[in-house]
Amino acid sequence: MTESKPDARDFVPASIVLQKLHNEAPSDHFTLDWLMSKLQKQSFGLLMLVLALVAAAPGICLLGGFLLLIPAFQMIMGRPAPTFPRWISARPLPTRHLGTIVQRAISVLKYLEEVIHPRGRIPVEAGKRVVGIAVVLLSVRLILTPIPLSNILPAVVIALISLAYAEEDGLILSICLLAGLVMVATDLAIVWHIIGGAKHSVFTT
Repeated sequence: MTESKPDARDFVPASIVLQKLHNEAPSDHFTLDWLMSKLQKQSFGLLMLVLALVAAAPGICLLGGFLLLIPAFQMIMGRPAPTFPRWISARPLPTRHLGTIVQRAISVLKYLEEVIHPRGRIPVEAGKRVVGIAVVLLSVRLILTPIPLSNILPAVVIALISLAYAEEDGLILSICLLAGLVMVATDLAIVWHIIGGAKHSVFTT
């Protein structure tokens, strides 16, 4: 098992961390072991931000969705830092799918960091569990919706939740959690309507 160290409180903006990751990433493949070694002071927030970018990238979105479930469940369980089994953490992931979207994300993050900053109190344990539950629900939505480009919206919401959590912005985190809840509730309402319509058509034929 590999484990990252808890946040050391010497905060580094997400855009700087991602730029460093982009510059130092291996040319062909990277592993979660390598990623965790670079994010050891940032823990859950930035790890999930990077995995959300993986989930937004074409070709590896399902992999990103499944990987997001691991730290999200660990947050719900109250773990101090994310861990991955060795067979997952050492598995090579293609760098080429991630490079372009990370570079674009860095430009967006530099703008967002002017708005997202520490404010509003986030209860440590309760906040961690709420974020974990939200990421689980959005990741499941991402995985189970087999429509092209349907992965982008939940991945973006997960990325914003992760960024707000990492930068301890309680206001933006609350807004993003609400947006995630609305998205999941809307999907459930659509599914319920489809099931209800199917049942009605069966009984009327």
